[in-house]
Amino acid sequence: MRTSVRIAVAVAVLVLLGGLAALGWWYQTRQQRIAGQATGTLAVDVTSAADRGPGTLREALFIVAAANGKAEVRLKVPSIAPETPLPPLVNPHGVRILGQPGSGTQIDAHALGGAPLLDVAGANTSIDGLQLRNCEGSAILLRATQFHLRGTTIAACDVGVDVAENASDVLLERNRFTGDRVGLRFAASNRNSVVIGNTFSGSRDAGLWAVRADPDARGNAITVRENHFSGDRSGVVAANVAVLIERNEFATDSESAIHLLGAGAVVRGNHISGGPGMGIIADTARESVIDDNELDHLGAYGVMVRGSASVLVRANRVHNCGYGLAFVLGDPHRPSTAADNTIIAPQFNGIDVIGDSPILRNNQVLQPRAYALHVSDFDQPDGKKVLAHPTLEDNNFHSAAPAVATGATHDTARQR
Repeated sequence: MRTSVRIAVAVAVLVLLGGLAALGWWYQTRQQRIAGQATGTLAVDVTSAADRGPGTLREALFIVAAANGKAEVRLKVPSIAPETPLPPLVNPHGVRILGQPGSGTQIDAHALGGAPLLDVAGANTSIDGLQLRNCEGSAILLRATQFHLRGTTIAACDVGVDVAENASDVLLERNRFTGDRVGLRFAASNRNSVVIGNTFSGSRDAGLWAVRADPDARGNAITVRENHFSGDRSGVVAANVAVLIERNEFATDSESAIHLLGAGAVVRGNHISGGPGMGIIADTARESVIDDNELDHLGAYGVMVRGSASVLVRANRVHNCGYGLAFVLGDPHRPSTAADNTIIAPQFNGIDVIGDSPILRNNQVLQPRAYALHVSDFDQPDGKKVLAHPTLEDNNFHSAAPAVATGATHDTARQR
């Protein structure tokens, strides 16, 4: 009899505790909704690091998805480790996610497999002060308009922020991308997209990757400005996506600081320093502009233009690199142009022209250890020869060695 009473009491206590927990959750949610109605913004606090249940991030995302107006999710825990994929952010009125003040909130995605950690499917979303780590897939998948990411660290992920083709009005500022395969990936030339003041380091493929198979006819250039890239395989890789790469710092990238393919790129006012690779590569590029950059202490070429047409290389300053400029196998009907560039103290040649016919105008090569200008034809594997015919106009080649060397068997350099 006493045992039965004890069991009944225990059951009653459990029921009471469960009821109190449910009542507390209901009251918290109700108060948050009342506060939201009063201020015009629904505020939801994340107070639990658990995967699901009251006060969790998962529960908060469900609440704000159903909100009738703007919503704010305030993370008040130091770390969260979701065990299953989170629901997408879909509130069209706008959602703001804020990390814990100070050091921010760390969200570890190691248990999610290839699923994105945060799936941004609703417009007017902003994220501030998070640390997103260990994503086998994307830390943030963006497939909506009007997105703002600020003050967030994304580390050890496959892709930091993956921007889909339908996204636009994207602002990424003062974030840190470290140890990702790709820090930031664009699928197309997204309208009104700006990447400013971010740090990219140790990217296994590229800090910023903007690549598509075919040229993008929309003509909306992505602005990449005042960022710092260091120790990446490549800082920026852009192919058939319109980009303006301006006033960035690149240091010690292993293959190249900037790699351009296809049409639509402007590279202006950047500083590229150190590393065993090249500074800027324009590879099968068209109508690109490489203007007013400083490149120093690179192991290979400052600028290489290869298989390209109508590329303008103008007013760049290249010093203490392995080589200065190179033009290789370009389109003779749409020649590239190098004008007003200054090349100082290359370890080998100042300008190499290999099977190409660029226009070289008003360039200076000072103190090369080998040749100021080296011109050679190119022997193809099928035995055919591609002739080199650069056009020279008012260049200043000062060298202890002969200023111009040619490996060709014809009049390679046409002087105007």
